[in-house]
Amino acid sequence: MNTLIYRGKLDHYLKAPLYVIVLFVLGDIALFFLNIKLALLAIPCILVYALVIWAFYRWNREQLNREIINFATRYGTVQKELLGKLEIPYALLDTNGRFLWRNEAFFQLAGEDSDFQKSVTSLFGEINKDRIAAIGEDPLVFGLKSDHHTYRATLQQLTIDNFREKKEVTDSLNLSMDRVIAFMLFDETRLVALRQKNIDQELAVAQVSIDNYEETIDSVEAVRRALLVALIDRKVNKYFQSSDAIVRKNDRDKYIVLFQRQYLAKMEEDRFSILEEIKNTKAGNDNEITLSIGIGLGGRSYTQNTEYARAAMDLALGRGGSQAAIKSGDEIRYYGIRGREVEKNTRVKARVKAQALREIMTSRDTILVMGHKITDIDAFGAAVGVYVAARELGKEARIVVDTVTSSLRPLVSLFTGDRGYPEHMIISPEEALQIVDKHTLVVVVDTNRPNYTVAPDLLNRTRHIVVFDHHRQGEEVVQNPVLSYIEPYASSACEMIAEVLQYFSEKVQLRPTEADCIYAGILIDTDNFAAKVGVRTFEAAAYLRRNGADVIRVRKMLREDMATYKARAQVVRDAEVYHDHYAVAICETTEVESPTIVGAQAANELLNIVGIKASFVITDYRGKVYISARSIDEVDVQKLMEQLGGGGHLNIAGAQIAGADIDEVKQKLIGLIDEHVDKGDL
Repeated sequence: MNTLIYRGKLDHYLKAPLYVIVLFVLGDIALFFLNIKLALLAIPCILVYALVIWAFYRWNREQLNREIINFATRYGTVQKELLGKLEIPYALLDTNGRFLWRNEAFFQLAGEDSDFQKSVTSLFGEINKDRIAAIGEDPLVFGLKSDHHTYRATLQQLTIDNFREKKEVTDSLNLSMDRVIAFMLFDETRLVALRQKNIDQELAVAQVSIDNYEETIDSVEAVRRALLVALIDRKVNKYFQSSDAIVRKNDRDKYIVLFQRQYLAKMEEDRFSILEEIKNTKAGNDNEITLSIGIGLGGRSYTQNTEYARAAMDLALGRGGSQAAIKSGDEIRYYGIRGREVEKNTRVKARVKAQALREIMTSRDTILVMGHKITDIDAFGAAVGVYVAARELGKEARIVVDTVTSSLRPLVSLFTGDRGYPEHMIISPEEALQIVDKHTLVVVVDTNRPNYTVAPDLLNRTRHIVVFDHHRQGEEVVQNPVLSYIEPYASSACEMIAEVLQYFSEKVQLRPTEADCIYAGILIDTDNFAAKVGVRTFEAAAYLRRNGADVIRVRKMLREDMATYKARAQVVRDAEVYHDHYAVAICETTEVESPTIVGAQAANELLNIVGIKASFVITDYRGKVYISARSIDEVDVQKLMEQLGGGGHLNIAGAQIAGADIDEVKQKLIGLIDEHVDKGDL
């Protein structure tokens, strides 16, 4: 039998008697200096002890070796058995990803008859040479899927110097590399399934509201009203109860719905078909019935989900109704049927907002009014209307304007000192920032996005903000306004302000020049009363006419110079048509002062061409790319602009894009059109 060489603690343990003999000899030498007779007597004792130890080692050495070898063999066998029988799939890889060794569990996972030398990439495409090369001192952990199983994979680097001693593994290997990769798979299929089940069973809260309940009921004969309400109730209950939901009607036009999150996917898949079903409901009603849905989920509590549902409902209504809005944390998704917003004939909301504005203005000494960047006629006319309301209360309001464009200049020139207006009635954003404080009332008109305003910093320096806008709400909104009046049904911000002025006080003193400005805003945003007009639009125009607005005078103010007219004609001439119905043009003129206005006008002109369903004009101006999008009634351009960071209305929308050139934006827009055409959305 080969002689075993013992090392470490076992070697020291077996040599302990020899160390004792050495100590005895040293002690006996020391004893010679104290007592020679006693030292001589100790010598035979030490020799006898040494002889006994030698005999013991000689007679038992072979047996001891056998016992140690048997123990090591059993230990190695157990260790090898444990590693080989381990239920967790375990393998060793070389630095190129080829298998060096696998346990039984891994063979069962990969297939018993699989080639032992194949690469791990052939089994798991996610594990390539780049991923293996990226393994450092810390294990690399990631997820894998294979044969309907989900695994948590771990790759860990092992050095060969510390690994060679494990002969139960290395005996069958020819290891010539410096390191190997340990690869383990932990089956988390059941855990993932339980997590998903927990998510699927989360509570989702939905608020459902009939947008035009009063208008619809009032238009139906008394004997048919109960039938119409019953039809609506039945359809709402049937739709949600098919998803195992609890539906409760908490008002004559509102419902609360509770259901599990797992059923939301089905609703999204059919794009909330209940919206179309309710729209097509007829029981003596002439107008279409529209429904809005706000769904909240993903909150930390049921209360928070309810708050999310309320916020989603506000967004759905702010986008014109007939929408489903889903709010999950910070994520918001929209679904809505095609069609234009349904005008509400009731003026109750306008009257309530007018009284609220009066109360807020009464308590403020400093009032600032601003619209969106590159202030247009609608924003300026609405700001003039707010100025008039403030003057009615004896307050002085100031209008913040960043750029006086060529189209806006004739209106601004009407408000000068020699016409009886304060010298600082119209100020710049820099001047506004100098006078604003936390008690200042800031009124935002014609936009509800803080980043689109003339001076976004004003909103951060005051706690009193009022918003008047006619555009659909998006995800970015002015935070915590004391009053918010967002009416997507309105044609323009000037129409909304004209209605508010009628209920602001008994008799608002509106001068002809002021009435002209507000009337001009309505005229521009409706394209001379040709787009997005309703009964209330004409009523607002009639109110302004009664207060001195003159159509001829306004038309003269809105006339344009020859350069602008030629530039618009050139944009229309160079437009390209995609998919036979979608006109895209670039406004590159440098000869006009306000190219964005030219772009918007050209977009309107393109709709006059037969076959054009939607038009898009792209303008590069002051470091940003602007898109003006228009349609008549077949295309929802607002949805397209939302995907580019913009917004607006069903048939009038736009976007402002920073950090991109005009050709890049054009390609994005064309790609978006192609995508929606392929999906059948256009």
